[in-house]
Amino acid sequence: MENNLKKEFDQLLKEVPVASFQNSGLQILAERFPEKVIFSTSFSYEDQVITHLIKDLEVEIFTLDTGRLFEQTYETWTNTRAFFKKNIKVYYPDTEEIRSFVSENGPDSFYQSVEHRKMCCTIRKVHPLKKALEGYKVWITGLRSEHSANRQHMPQLEWDADNKIIKFHPLLNWTSEQVTDYVKTHHLPYNPLHKKGFVSIGCEPCTRAIKEGEDFRAGRWWWEEANKKECGLHIHQ
Repeated sequence: MENNLKKEFDQLLKEVPVASFQNSGLQILAERFPEKVIFSTSFSYEDQVITHLIKDLEVEIFTLDTGRLFEQTYETWTNTRAFFKKNIKVYYPDTEEIRSFVSENGPDSFYQSVEHRKMCCTIRKVHPLKKALEGYKVWITGLRSEHSANRQHMPQLEWDADNKIIKFHPLLNWTSEQVTDYVKTHHLPYNPLHKKGFVSIGCEPCTRAIKEGEDFRAGRWWWEEANKKECGLHIHQ
């Protein structure tokens, strides 16, 4: 399937001008790959915008429940389901993987080393993600170029060789102001932590509010060096 889908991706790039995806990408992909497009949400500002943009399109939505999320994230999840009246699939870590890892290393070993933190992310996020993407051809994400330095030159539509799927970032070139203005204009539910200095919200033990002047990702895994701050969900080729 990988080779066939990669060929479909290459053909798509030949037939549709890249500029068309800036404004019409979601509709183009939903029509070209019916029932094969899925969107991953963590209920961030960006994800709420995309959920609104796809509300009338044939796009599935899923989320990853790591077991360590903020209570406010669960509240936003509930409010989002009620607002959009749409089911959101949920994927959890493998119970045996979690049991083995925590039994051997303790509940908070991610503070001890980058290796432990990355393994925790792999078990709680990367492995469930791969299950969620099975059978789909297009993965929609809420990534923006402002999020981190290594996303500055990321293409809006790309081939994800690691997950063997077409990947599309509809808000890649949006500014933070554009995102928050959209949320306000359309009265979308959002995570209240955003109003308390939490910009990038992940698992509770690994997320803090950022201080004035700090980088967007400073609140994630703040005890690590900046160039190591990726969880493995988004590997840019």
